[in-house]
Amino acid sequence: MYPRAFRYHRAASLPEAVSMLTDLGEEARLLAGGQSLIPLMKLRLASPAHLVDLNFVPGLEYVRELGNELRVGALTRHAQIEESQEASRIPIVHDCAAGIADIQVRNRGTLGGSLAEADPTGDWAPVLLVLGTEVVCQGTGGERTVKLEDFLVDAFVTTLAPNELVKEIRIAKPPKKSGGAYIAAKRSAPVYASAGVAVQLTMEDSNVCREAGIALGAVGLTAIRPREAEQVLRGKAVDAKSIEAAAEAAMHAADPQSDMRGSAEYKRVLVRALVKRALDAALRRSRGERVEVSHLYA
Repeated sequence: MYPRAFRYHRAASLPEAVSMLTDLGEEARLLAGGQSLIPLMKLRLASPAHLVDLNFVPGLEYVRELGNELRVGALTRHAQIEESQEASRIPIVHDCAAGIADIQVRNRGTLGGSLAEADPTGDWAPVLLVLGTEVVCQGTGGERTVKLEDFLVDAFVTTLAPNELVKEIRIAKPPKKSGGAYIAAKRSAPVYASAGVAVQLTMEDSNVCREAGIALGAVGLTAIRPREAEQVLRGKAVDAKSIEAAAEAAMHAADPQSDMRGSAEYKRVLVRALVKRALDAALRRSRGERVEVSHLYA
């Protein structure tokens, strides 16, 4: 199906894009990678009167290390992050970038666009939540920085004002003795996940956990932090017993809906299995092991 007619606008700078959004009003939408918006427009589930194209704004595609942060420009493609040496030093970031859909989507889709879309089935939100991430937004009043947990409000809802956009994503680099992993279960590569789990551990030594972060994707209106599961691990030995307890707690924190990707009960069981796998990989990575992870395809 063809989308409804719309007016196309090409921004040459972020201030110009903000100005266009202000002038065009709430009938305008930003176009970054277009991997979510364009399919919605073709299905006529979204019909903006104006599209403001950001793809000709220079200087928004980069992955840089700066102090204790990894800084990623809003228009950086998933494939660029997948291939970035800087990003690969945080394995869970590479897990996520390399596992998004197929190479065509990774070559076009952007990190900034993904976060701004706030799709509850998106891959990036759970991963960036366990790392500690801030989003730099630009609007008519200049820049502001928002913690990701405050940026994501609800399904497809963020704190972005109608004339505001994402400029940069700042990811905290994990301390030493840390390891993380992201694993999702999908029917096939191009489709959204039935469930996804991100885990990030920081250890006191090879066995005792100092800090644990767990986030669940695609099993709620936003990414879910199962705090009880994190508390099970914090200050304790990470062994078969504590991993089982954390997985059980995470399963009960999930709030999935039954749909074409599986029943709610099936997704809860998936969460428990994925937490176990992700914790095992994260623990081994915290010990310096090189562990390859991949999504599960049913």
